Amino acid sequence: MKTNTSTIIEASSLSEIDREMRKYPADQNQSAVMAALRIVQDQNQGWLTTELMDAVADYLDMPPIAVYEVASFYSMYEHQPVGRHKLCLCTNVSCLLCGSDQIVDHLKSRLGIDFGQVTEDGRFSLKEVECLAACGGAPAMQIGHRYYENLTPDKVDQILEGLD
Repeated sequence: MKTNTSTIIEASSLSEIDREMRKYPADQNQSAVMAALRIVQDQNQGWLTTELMDAVADYLDMPPIAVYEVASFYSMYEHQPVGRHKLCLCTNVSCLLCGSDQIVDHLKSRLGIDFGQVTEDGRFSLKEVECLAACGGAPAMQIGHRYYENLTPDKVDQILEGLD
């Protein structure tokens, strides 16, 4: 570990990454890259900086490009600031057939933002996702670690009003 890693990644995050690394053989630290990226993203209010990704690469003894590839491939990693509540709305076929387009229009109108944007107060950001694996409850949305299904504009309003 280079000396700057511990100043970029918080001690509690390093401890969590160490716990993830123990799940794999000692010579396979790179197997913990997805968990490490999630951990440092959470540490940084929900988004990754190049500096954080470089620190993860350093800590896991990986080339930085390998970390960038993972972080850019998976949609759960953010590369710009997000709102305190990141609203991930599925627009894939099952959700679309069940009215996700109406939910998208409602959210964009209510929040005054488009996909990839953050409200002026920093409270909400809106993200389009391909699939939340909740087809039976379509249309669906994820906020943090919680799923909301069978959405209607009224239900969305109730959900938003219930958030801090």
